[in-house]
Amino acid sequence: MALDMTPAEPVEIICRDGVVLSGHVWPAEGGASAGTVVINAATGVLARYYHYYARFLSEQGFDAITYDYRGIGLSRPVDLRRCRFRWHEWGTQDFEAVLQFARQRRPEAPLFVVGHSIGGFLPGFAGNATSIERMLTVGAQYAYWPDYAWRRRLGLFWRWHMLMPALTAICGYFPGRRLGWLEDLPAGIALEWSFRGRRMETSHPRQERAGILANFAAVSAPILAVTTSDDEFGTIPAIRRALAYYSASARTAVRLLPADYGLTEIGHFSLFHARHRAGFWQDSLAWLRDGVNPWPHRRFETPA
Repeated sequence: MALDMTPAEPVEIICRDGVVLSGHVWPAEGGASAGTVVINAATGVLARYYHYYARFLSEQGFDAITYDYRGIGLSRPVDLRRCRFRWHEWGTQDFEAVLQFARQRRPEAPLFVVGHSIGGFLPGFAGNATSIERMLTVGAQYAYWPDYAWRRRLGLFWRWHMLMPALTAICGYFPGRRLGWLEDLPAGIALEWSFRGRRMETSHPRQERAGILANFAAVSAPILAVTTSDDEFGTIPAIRRALAYYSASARTAVRLLPADYGLTEIGHFSLFHARHRAGFWQDSLAWLRDGVNPWPHRRFETPA
C-alpha cells in the first residue's frame, strides 16, 4: 500500500575524520518532541528503506533521524574502489557523529536508538553512546556464520563468506546491487563481514581490542532486542552473542512469531515494511515512550 510521505529535512553530518554523511530529519509533528530516535540501518540497506517508519515516529511525537553510512547510498563516494572504509567506522565515526548531531539539535531531549541487524550492534563502538536513553534492536547480530539458522546456514555461508569475498577481490568492492544482493559495499566492510570470527574484537588489531570492549561495557542504556522465529541471521545464539558485549545494560530479548501478527512469515527484513504500521510499529512505541516490553510472553534468556 502506498503511503503519503511528508518531506523530511535533508541534512549533512560531518564525522570526526571529515567524511560527510547524508541523512534526513523527520521533526515531531506539533513541535513538542518526546525524544530523538536515531535509526541505524542494516548492512547494505539504504536509509530510505526506513523512511516510512521514521515518518510514523514523527507522527507519534518523536524526532527521527535516518542516514546512510559511509560508502552506502547518499553517502557513497565517487570511487568506491579507492575508499578504505571499515565496518567499525560506521560506529566509531558515523553513528557517533549522528548522536552528536542529535544532541546538539535538541540538547534536552532524550536519545533513543532503533537498530536493525548490524545497526543494533554498532552503538557500542561509539564513544558517546553513554548518552543513549534506550535502544530497540531488530535482528541485531554481527554475522558470525555458525549462528545462522541451520536450515539456511550452508547457502548463507556460500553467498556471504565465499562468493562475497571472491567478488570483492575481483572488483575492488562488493557489487551487491548488480547481483540484487543488497547494495554495493566498500571492500573493507564486505571482507570484515565475510571473515568475522566468534569474538567480534578479533577482527580488529590487537592494540585496539581493549578500547573497543571498554566502549561496549560503558553503554548503560536498557536494550530490548527483538527477533523473529524465521530470522535466518538473528537467531537466538546470534542475539545472545551480540548482547553479551553490552554487559552494563539491562537486556531483554524477545522472539516474535509471524502468527503474532497474523502472518506466515516475517524474516530478517520485513518488520520495517509499512504493512507493520498497525502491528509491530505500534507495539514498538511502548518501549520507546515508556520502557515497557510489549511482548513479555515472548521473552528468552539473555546473557548474565
